[in-house]
Amino acid sequence: MKLFYTGPFVNAEMLVAMLDKHGIAATQSFVDPAAPDDGDLSRPAQVFVPEADYDRAYKCSTPSAKTSCSHRLTQMKHG
Repeated sequence: MKLFYTGPFVNAEMLVAMLDKHGIAATQSFVDPAAPDDGDLSRPAQVFVPEADYDRAYKCSTPSAKTSCSHRLTQMKHG
């Protein structure tokens, strides 16, 4: 697994969900796992993706590439 993103927990949650929709098995963890889980959505978190999917994850997460990734994913689903 390769570090893909570090930032607020709320953004990490959305990123993991988006990557999952593109078939990328991303995982997340808190930057400081020893800190108490107080429900703070801005708590720093990290997202990891498999090394083999890193470039595709980057392309799918950039605004200019989202449309083409979605289009390719639709094509894959429908043949």
